[in-house]
Amino acid sequence: RGTVELYHGKVKRYKATQGHDAYQAHRKNCGHKSDFLRKTQFMRYVHKHFFKDGWSLDVCSNRATAVGAFSSRDVVCTKTLYNYVDQGLLDIHNYDLPEKLKRNTKLHRIRKNKKKLGRSIEERPKEINKRNEFGHWECDLVLGHKSKDDEVLLALSERMSREFLILRIPDKTSVSVMQAFKELQRQYSEHWNDIFKTITTDNGSEFADLSNLEKASNTLVYYAHPYTSCDKGTVERHNGLIRRFIPK
Repeated sequence: RGTVELYHGKVKRYKATQGHDAYQAHRKNCGHKSDFLRKTQFMRYVHKHFFKDGWSLDVCSNRATAVGAFSSRDVVCTKTLYNYVDQGLLDIHNYDLPEKLKRNTKLHRIRKNKKKLGRSIEERPKEINKRNEFGHWECDLVLGHKSKDDEVLLALSERMSREFLILRIPDKTSVSVMQAFKELQRQYSEHWNDIFKTITTDNGSEFADLSNLEKASNTLVYYAHPYTSCDKGTVERHNGLIRRFIPK
């Protein structure tokens, strides 16, 4: 790479400056080149649908090719879009991404001295994790402001079908929660045991009386590990969608 011809091509010698110039020329072609400037039309597409239609970056990337709006060579993958956000190339910031900043990467530690409201999720049959049978629900509350006068949403999500129920209750007390479930029992009447086979919830005091459902029906209630929202990830994901469109 640094060889030059001397004496009308009769002699070949190495020349350091020539080798350095060749290195600099080759260096310009090294590494992966960013597609950001070459795909500005797709970037405008992402910006429009992210803010106007509430699409996630993953939806923007995959839907563009699925509906034929762009060819695969004219789009970038979801991971690249997130990299562009971190690099400040897009007008989208991390605080605009509802899931990214709230993800917890800490290791899970089961507390020894924990309160026990009922059956632990460890006693729940493993078959429920496969989502092959209807009737296994996850339960949680979505709070407004932390004042006692603010209304609360009781959220229920079925694991197999992802059927989602939202019930408005006056406050986050165990009395209001049980009143909502009694109303559900009245609505479903004789079908209750077939629809609500199990309910998985957290260890909040608002669900302290939920295990009483086992006395009045065949429904089994399981409580997740403390501070482990991933034990009931389906309802947590739906709660995130509620927060996205109905903020505190």
